[in-house]
Amino acid sequence: MSFTDVLSEKRIAVPTPENVIDEFGNCQFGTFDKEFPKMDFLKVNRPSSLPNIFNKFKLTEWEATEINFDKVVLLTAVCNMGIFGTALTVLYDKRTKKATYWQEMLPASKACISKTLINSAETVSKGKKVKINYINDFQNGLAIVSGFASNKKAGTIDYRVKLTRVSLPSVVNIPFGANRPLYTQKDLFKVEGYLEVNGERFVADSSTTAIIDDHRGYYPRKAHYDWVTTMGKKEIDGREQYFGFNLTRNQSINQDDFNENLIWFEGKTTLLTPVVFKHETDKRWHITDTHGMVDVHFEIGDEFLMKLTTGIINIDYHITFGELSGFVCTPDGTKYCLDGMTGIGEDKSLLF
Repeated sequence: MSFTDVLSEKRIAVPTPENVIDEFGNCQFGTFDKEFPKMDFLKVNRPSSLPNIFNKFKLTEWEATEINFDKVVLLTAVCNMGIFGTALTVLYDKRTKKATYWQEMLPASKACISKTLINSAETVSKGKKVKINYINDFQNGLAIVSGFASNKKAGTIDYRVKLTRVSLPSVVNIPFGANRPLYTQKDLFKVEGYLEVNGERFVADSSTTAIIDDHRGYYPRKAHYDWVTTMGKKEIDGREQYFGFNLTRNQSINQDDFNENLIWFEGKTTLLTPVVFKHETDKRWHITDTHGMVDVHFEIGDEFLMKLTTGIINIDYHITFGELSGFVCTPDGTKYCLDGMTGIGEDKSLLF
């Protein structure tokens, strides 16, 4: 079966403009073939009902990395939500199915997100407890991610990795409203380097795989999204190759034309149709589309949970880790079995 006819032509990547925002403050929506040289999101004209002077308080930005080692998974992120920020590092041990985390809440001024993803632009957390640093050279398909954190409950974690892109980038700018953008770039990488936690050292090998997620946009006052991904190696055409996918359901105003669902292969990507997430239990999700390209089960081993309830700002944020089963399909109908692959997900609700 071919799925070509159910994939929107607007999901085909086009050449990337110089800036994601034009001279009049209008967003350039769509799917693009590489990173933007300029991303002036603070100059968006009226992304919400508030005057533009409030843009700096409404813009959410983060840069995150997920790294799949043989025995553990590392997630590390710097996030700036306009009025505050956070530095977060989570380690999931596949052997015990337990997650350990290090988190530091920061003033927005100390959660510094890079202006671009090129020319050694840096993302840095400038707190005292959780140190995270990104050096972004995506124009060369490279990034360096390093960090250190320590606390009495979780102990000490230290890592430094060099990431080299192995597929094509996923770059999308999705409309959440007439001029309300949600941009994300995600890339699949091979990994060199190490991770050390409480004296146990994990060294990247030829199967260690990573994704960087660069994310910037204006969420509505009440927001929700679901996300699941995987990255690793599997046998394709008779040899072990890098492979991954990204599945998200958010508040895109047109899911067919504007989504970020795709499969990464070595040197290429293929597109997927819009998906829906069913949370069958707290520990089991089912992700499907309406055409038969996606049928994924996610068995959750453990999660990091962030809850904040003030009445004005509410956050219910689950970062989940576990194991996948099921399949995804390429547009020509070829199925790729996911059984046993590592899953990483998010279930995030905001009132902000």
